Amino acid sequence: MNEIIAKFAREGILIEDEAYLRLKEMDDPMTASSELIVSIRKEGGKFTILTSEVLDDFFEIENPHEIKAGGPVKDDFKREFDFRVIQDTSNKSYTSGEIQDMVSYFSSRFTKLKNLLSKRPELRSHVPIADLRSGGDVVSIIGIVNDLRSTKNNHKMIELEDDTGEITVIVHNENHELFEKSEKLVRDEVIGVHGVKKGRLVVASDIFHPGVPRIQEKEMKFSAVFISDVHIGSQTFLEESFRRFVRWLNGDEGSEEQREVAADVKYLVVAGDIVDGIGIYPGQERELLIKDITEQYEEAARLFGDIQRDIKIIMIPGNHDASRIAEPQPAIPEEYAKSLYSLKNVEFLSNPSLVSLDGLKTLIYHGRSFDDMAMSINGLSHDKSHLIMEELLEKRHLAPIYGERTPLASEIEDHLVIDDVPDILHTGHVHINAYKKYRGVHMINSGTFQAQTEFQKIYNIVPTCGQVPVLHRGALKVFEF
Repeated sequence: MNEIIAKFAREGILIEDEAYLRLKEMDDPMTASSELIVSIRKEGGKFTILTSEVLDDFFEIENPHEIKAGGPVKDDFKREFDFRVIQDTSNKSYTSGEIQDMVSYFSSRFTKLKNLLSKRPELRSHVPIADLRSGGDVVSIIGIVNDLRSTKNNHKMIELEDDTGEITVIVHNENHELFEKSEKLVRDEVIGVHGVKKGRLVVASDIFHPGVPRIQEKEMKFSAVFISDVHIGSQTFLEESFRRFVRWLNGDEGSEEQREVAADVKYLVVAGDIVDGIGIYPGQERELLIKDITEQYEEAARLFGDIQRDIKIIMIPGNHDASRIAEPQPAIPEEYAKSLYSLKNVEFLSNPSLVSLDGLKTLIYHGRSFDDMAMSINGLSHDKSHLIMEELLEKRHLAPIYGERTPLASEIEDHLVIDDVPDILHTGHVHINAYKKYRGVHMINSGTFQAQTEFQKIYNIVPTCGQVPVLHRGALKVFEF
């Protein structure tokens, strides 16, 4: 069967000969067909036969062989968006794979975080490691954690390095508070140390992270919705739950209170894993309902295309999306997601990215590094992602551990340093909702629209499915679909 006819047939739409011929003659008939299906589905699927007249009704046609994507047609009222992209690495990601790139990458990380640490009163008099004198002096140093280990007496040894040299820092286990702080250190983070120089060692009296100052909470005169891990294309994708969510966004479902909140929503922030992807893990094909990556994104366009146009959608990739696997990930490539790109109210950004939503700085990160953090620090786990987010804010880095499960690109600049303190930090990846306000920052981890997978059953991970966090004028609400 012809691909165009088959595409419409899967949606229960017949196509007349004249409409078929007009689509076939276009420059990109498959993309035009996908855009048309999105528009037809927006009308509730009431059309069962595609005619030439329907083409004219749903698309702006400048000539008989060209269709401009119209996107969703419902537009109840116009909104003014004060939306600004502060950081998007999609076109700023450079690496040649040379060893010098890795040197530049860590130099960038160290310089950025050293500058933040230097502002702390306790570290203003810090000295380079190479300039430390031989003994007895109280010293302050800043370095990157090269290694962590314990002595036979269970003291903590920290190998610290800066751009001038290396030093071993000792944390005595008798200093319980400091020792507990040292237990949360990870390799490759940048810290400050206050202590006493003894021979070739520094005995620490305090350890400092770059940290975040308490920020003034900004007035929020709108609502924003945060989702992630939709996993369209998977057999476990909860389509009806997602459709109920969309109907709520459009004001067509929910209690009176829920509809009032929906009417106030200006932004929908999607923190990655829009689709389930292809070849992400061994045996994935057996668990896929849609086995083609382009068709997965076409289905995503149909589903997200049902959302009314007065809601701006900000979308970044996750590790299941068709972006490069190494972070920072550029925005989802248009070549795989042309239908999704046809939606006029969607902004495609990198993972991570920083945007301003009506003045609220919102840092969006999928959260792949949560795997490494949960494995490296006692007390952290996937079901306590708010604690992981707190650690990342304190370390001022979204993926501090290099060379473990999280692939990081060795670039000239480290784009995962948290330069600006956000008002909102939104993450996903772990499929479990979490929320905490930390020093004025709203930390939100959104759940999923995917039922418990076989992998999650093995590790007893219970996802929060269809539970959507909404920041309603500064107060968190969670609606279940």
